[in-house]
Amino acid sequence: LSYLRKLRHAGQPPTAAAPLQTLHMHRHQGDLLLFAAGPAPVVNKALDRVRQYLAKDLNLIHTTAHHLLWVTDWPMFEYNEEEQRLEALHHPFTAPNPQDYQAAGGDLRNARALAYDMVYNGVEIGGGSLRIYRRDIQQKVFDAIGLTAEEAEAKFGYLLDCFELGAPPHGGIAFGLDRLAMLFAGAPSIRDVIAFPKTTQAQCALTGAPAAVADAQLSELHVAVVRERAAAGDGEGAAAH
Repeated sequence: LSYLRKLRHAGQPPTAAAPLQTLHMHRHQGDLLLFAAGPAPVVNKALDRVRQYLAKDLNLIHTTAHHLLWVTDWPMFEYNEEEQRLEALHHPFTAPNPQDYQAAGGDLRNARALAYDMVYNGVEIGGGSLRIYRRDIQQKVFDAIGLTAEEAEAKFGYLLDCFELGAPPHGGIAFGLDRLAMLFAGAPSIRDVIAFPKTTQAQCALTGAPAAVADAQLSELHVAVVRERAAAGDGEGAAAH
């Protein structure tokens, strides 16, 4: 509460105090109010975990219900704290919302993306986007994520050339049928509904993959396997790279 009061006293817009007014109107005896302050991504994830835990612990989830919703208006970018730069939230080929693009004079840093997810009973079952089909907009996205014109040409020159030749507007969506099967079956994990699931070590219990490769195959691909003896004091063994 003190955090919101500071916002109000600091001359923030009246909407900053709106949560206080809403809580005052709808509070009831025995209610639990939780507040968190910090970067929005951290706060959102933390409170979401609390919400999910309480919903399960208090048996508030209707397991026989069927609820669908679309999530839209995703932001184009999120900030990478480690690399100190913006990165695409969905992928760097997602088209920006034209209203945001025009209103900001071509500045995409705070634009919404034309991306969408379908959620069934709280689980994402599909997602997609409309794609960029203009070279100038694609270059602005590359600029926003710190990709130079030279790097963009080296990595995606073929794509940029296609845009200049008249690529049509396009988009799509992909559904996770394994997730749907998991939800319909009431299984706790998609491993329970996949025919040949991988272990947590990304190994196939049926075929034993990944397996050792013959020296002849490695030689043909000009790949060498280097084995390093474990450091002294760490015990015997070797590590392959």
